[in-house]
Amino acid sequence: MDEILKIKISIADRVYPLSIKASQEEGLRKAAKKIEAVIKKYEQSYAVRDKQDVLAMCALQFAAETENNKLRETNGDESINLKLESLHNLVKNNLN
Repeated sequence: MDEILKIKISIADRVYPLSIKASQEEGLRKAAKKIEAVIKKYEQSYAVRDKQDVLAMCALQFAAETENNKLRETNGDESINLKLESLHNLVKNNLN
């Protein structure tokens, strides 16, 4: 059983205390660093005054990445299924 840790994660100049499983710590810290890097990129690239706007753009970027990855997986599965079906037909025809 995972032990519960109390950690603090800083995002957009705010500190969030969290109680998490020890196995989640590394992933959460990496995610927070990634969010901070994207925030910095947006702040340097655009004249943004409100952190909420930057956070909304970060959320949109991460959600879009997730959806694009799902679409790629689905397309990959379809491609694999077509290849398997083609191989199945080839084997079946050669056995007859």
